[in-house]
Amino acid sequence: MLNISTVRNIGIVAHIDAGKTTLSERILFYTGKSHKLGEVHNGEAQMDWMKQEQERGITITAAATTCFWNDYHINIIDTPGHVDFTVEVERSLRILDGAVVVFCGVGGVEPQSETVWRQSEKYNVPKIAFVNKMDRVGANFFTVLKTMEEKLGVNPIPLQIPIGAESKFIGVIDLIDMKAYIYDSDAKETCHVEEIPAEYLETAKKYRHIMMEKCVEFDDALMNKYLSGEKKITKQELNSAIRKGTIANKIIPALCGTAFKNKGVRKLLDAVTLYLPSPLDLPPVKGISPDNKELVLERKADEKEPFAALAFKVQSDPHMGKIIYFRVYSGKLQAGSYVLNATKGKRERISRILEMHANQRENRDEICAGEIAASVGLDYTTTGDTLCDMEHPILLESIEFPTPVMSISIKPASQSDKDKLGKALVRMAEEDPTFTMHTDTETEETILSGMGELHLEIIVDRMKHEFNVNAITGHPKVAFKETILSTTEQEYKHVKQTGGHGQYAHVILEISPALHGEGFEFENKITQGSIPKEYIPSVEKGVIEAMQKGVIAGFPVVDVKVNLIDGSFHEVDSSDIAFRLAARECFKRAFAKCSPILLEPYMSLEVSTPDEYMGSVVGHICSKRGKVLSIESKGGLQVISAEAPLSEMFGYVSTLRSLSSGRANYTMHFEKYVEVPDSVAEKIMEEAREKKKEEEK
Repeated sequence: MLNISTVRNIGIVAHIDAGKTTLSERILFYTGKSHKLGEVHNGEAQMDWMKQEQERGITITAAATTCFWNDYHINIIDTPGHVDFTVEVERSLRILDGAVVVFCGVGGVEPQSETVWRQSEKYNVPKIAFVNKMDRVGANFFTVLKTMEEKLGVNPIPLQIPIGAESKFIGVIDLIDMKAYIYDSDAKETCHVEEIPAEYLETAKKYRHIMMEKCVEFDDALMNKYLSGEKKITKQELNSAIRKGTIANKIIPALCGTAFKNKGVRKLLDAVTLYLPSPLDLPPVKGISPDNKELVLERKADEKEPFAALAFKVQSDPHMGKIIYFRVYSGKLQAGSYVLNATKGKRERISRILEMHANQRENRDEICAGEIAASVGLDYTTTGDTLCDMEHPILLESIEFPTPVMSISIKPASQSDKDKLGKALVRMAEEDPTFTMHTDTETEETILSGMGELHLEIIVDRMKHEFNVNAITGHPKVAFKETILSTTEQEYKHVKQTGGHGQYAHVILEISPALHGEGFEFENKITQGSIPKEYIPSVEKGVIEAMQKGVIAGFPVVDVKVNLIDGSFHEVDSSDIAFRLAARECFKRAFAKCSPILLEPYMSLEVSTPDEYMGSVVGHICSKRGKVLSIESKGGLQVISAEAPLSEMFGYVSTLRSLSSGRANYTMHFEKYVEVPDSVAEKIMEEAREKKKEEEK
């Protein structure tokens, strides 16, 4: 029987390259889950099991595992640090009870540290800070604590201070029991306990005093004891006060070490069990009744309660199909039983329950409140769905995901790849809610959208290796359009004489600009019957054909009015096809005389950036033919509203990151069509002419 009070559901989150996966590997080694230290730089980390992760030395997908430490049951999710895979952090934090935030001892609070911190605050997740890489040149524990206060606006409490720095980092001073822990240079992280060295005694006393003052605030009895000069505050009382402040999200216990050199990881595991909450320490999860959206329901972390769980991740497995990860909030679930997917209103069978260790798995007969597991055989369930007891339905709050911001076009390399491509895209869209696809009806391309260039690069790479699909990728074509600014009248006779029947059609068209967004309007203004009624639809068809293929650069024509004002016919040689061809050619000639212009899609852009990068961001928008509409200050950030042409905005996510050290973010959506400047239009038309010549060859 699982004792829920000993369960810890934690995530390891940080900026890219702060050492999250190395720390996870050490935790697995010290808890006996693995018997060999897996190194990221060798591509051997167990938590980085995907081929793409091993090749690049980065985490792409959140990997889950379970381990045990001093009779505590710890479920760990190792998350990516790269901003392109922010969805993995978002969905992990939604279902976790606590987090270890890793900071680089040199870099401190880096841009993505701020992002993951904001994500954790959104879900009110209690945190412990671990300052890693203390052996690196330039590492400074106290500077990192200061930047946490300044940049994150939080209240870090040092529970340790380092002994030595950079290459001379040899151990830590524990400020709770006021002892020095000196580490031996071995993989087992053995250490010996000593009295605090004389040169560190004053510093240790200073930081213990800071720790005590911050801790006693959370316990009135302890505060009275402290203020009355009572020195006999026990270790247990201190730990209890730190735990209370951490769970209330008022303080952040801070520890230090170097995971790569096996220093400080065991102490961190002790802190996870001592200070981070069990499912029992958190309020009951709230949901609503699927039948009555006004009715708020609660589920306590108790196996006697009705079953309720949230699906937070979908993974495609070549042998087992779709694996659904879920967090159980209440009740218990047995393999082979039926549950209700309250989001979709469908019944699902839990054929097998799996306990995951990265990409390895172990069968379980049942799973209880507070645990994280996976299942196969669920047909309808996707990320964010609620699974619950058939008799006691509840709908838990789903997970919100950011909208994709970058696109590429893709097409299969051969006919045999066509079907495989479709299946691969559907499978990957199921896995990743920030990856979307659609077919552009105007350019007839499949457009893939994601969170950035690396995100899309990984998707294409996975298609090639996991689904054996060869595909050609490129920029999506911008859907330019053509229109006119003036009115003209044009006459055209289509006469062709061959043996037997010839072809004859004569039309006079008047074409003029329509208002923006009005589209195409055709009117027959012939009154004397100079063209028989049966040929009028053919004239309209010919005009539409010419409009679809464009005149000046091959882009569709929009917003024009066409009047058929006169013409003539031949009783024998006139036909539908003759009038269609005549109308097509007449329209083209008229269009060329009416001051034709190109239109391009303009995007509405909103950028939020810290003050120091505002000049660079505004300058870049202007250099891309954009117009800044307004700038206002919001919550310490500058919010720039602008408009810019889509053709200039490809790769903007990467440019903005480099301009702002990754600290700015933006939203972009289609706004309107605008005339292309002459210099740019000439270049586009030249490209169109070159392309036409190539096709004619």
